Amino acid sequence: MSKNRPGSGQVRIIAGQWRSRRLPIHDLDGLRPTTDRVRETLFNWLSGDIAGAKVLDCFAGSGALSLEALSRYAESARIYELQRPAAEQLKQNLASLKCDHAEVLNRDVIAALGQPADRQFDLVFIDPPFRKGLAQQTIDLLAQHQWLSDLALIYVEVESELATLKTPANWVQLKEKVAGQVCYRLYQLQQETN
Repeated sequence: MSKNRPGSGQVRIIAGQWRSRRLPIHDLDGLRPTTDRVRETLFNWLSGDIAGAKVLDCFAGSGALSLEALSRYAESARIYELQRPAAEQLKQNLASLKCDHAEVLNRDVIAALGQPADRQFDLVFIDPPFRKGLAQQTIDLLAQHQWLSDLALIYVEVESELATLKTPANWVQLKEKVAGQVCYRLYQLQQETN
């Protein structure tokens, strides 16, 4: 069986307007969709903060996180995915859902975030391939180039052995859980007081 065959895997949307929809995903190296259990916990944490949010998905992969947010009435999503087959599959999945308020960019998110922000986001997903130091780079660039709106929420999913991340002083950790080899945290940007 070819590893790059479209539809060789699926992602299921848990809740919202597309609840229980199953969408095809590519089986690609480094593609590690966030499990249903972790997604369910995350979206319980976010329950009152998704509707109307502008979402930035930094390492989309299967798109499970941004699709779930869009299903729950996020206003829009900018979705970065470096692997072309995964990005193309995401575009097809969004088209099949008739979702026209999300854009999929087949680009390196680190390079994109290294530029001054062209807009700010309310909800950011950082779920990079493991053991490449990408989570820390992404955190640093989001802060440096003002990609976050006031009180933005930032979800970070990393390998569980990565005990600490250096976050800006105005990022407050709200939640943290470990599930097997995955550690996931939710932060919120606090307004700096003078």
